[in-house]
Amino acid sequence: MSVIIDDNAGFCFGVVKAIAAAEQQLSDTHQLYCLGDIVHNNVEVERLSRLGLQVIDHRQMEHLEGSTVLIRAHGEPPETYIQAERLGIRLIDATCPIVLALQKKIREGYELMQQVNGQVVIFGKQGHAEVIGLNGQTHNSAIIVSSPDDIDAIDFTRPIRLYSQTTKSREEYNTLIANIENRIAQQEGASPDFVAHNTICNRVSNRATQLETFARNVDRLIFVSGVNSSNGHYLYEYCRKVQPETRMISSADEIDHEWLRGARRIGITGATSTPRWLMEQIKDKIINH
Repeated sequence: MSVIIDDNAGFCFGVVKAIAAAEQQLSDTHQLYCLGDIVHNNVEVERLSRLGLQVIDHRQMEHLEGSTVLIRAHGEPPETYIQAERLGIRLIDATCPIVLALQKKIREGYELMQQVNGQVVIFGKQGHAEVIGLNGQTHNSAIIVSSPDDIDAIDFTRPIRLYSQTTKSREEYNTLIANIENRIAQQEGASPDFVAHNTICNRVSNRATQLETFARNVDRLIFVSGVNSSNGHYLYEYCRKVQPETRMISSADEIDHEWLRGARRIGITGATSTPRWLMEQIKDKIINH
């Protein structure tokens, strides 16, 4: 039996940047507040909490006047920056550069749509941290679409600017675009002013292709991800289509050795929010069982 870790697995650069910023601050002060989980992986969050990272929400932030607070890679709406300035809070802004660029693009699109009675539509998970930050660029007026078929809230008689959460499925996004275009073509009085922006992170979309190759070369695939990771659930489902013998776990304690029995080649991979050290730990536990 051989156990191999996907060479392309591990944190995306946005998460690497956020964790590096947290570790640097913690090495100096041994205490840091973070708005929400720094990454959607409970094992990594627990590791950083032992170093002094404390997860807070916006309500708790009201009582941290003069403190230092980290903004994670998912980004925040403008209101968070206003709140921090009012409270004299020092922000360590670790928003992913790709998310920052998308926030700017949506803000510009919103301003344009205001001039022509148009609407901003965001394809994303309702309540997801990134989506909250993106919607904040429109004063929380954007229409949030959660699936390609979820388009009834859109007013097709008005101009539309469409954007996607950076970690959504490109296939689903393309389907959504096609559905909107079909509705515009079929509906009488529909506005032809529809623009769909390509805002999915290439690291996420490219991972699917990389995973397909990796998954086909193993007879058991362990997908490591936090339960709250949107990217993790998307990539896990993609892996299962390619390699039916795929299971998702969050930690080494969840390894099912009976399921692995008889396997010749076991692969380990994960979401862009899964730390490399955790996959190494899982590999060691399988080998030493």
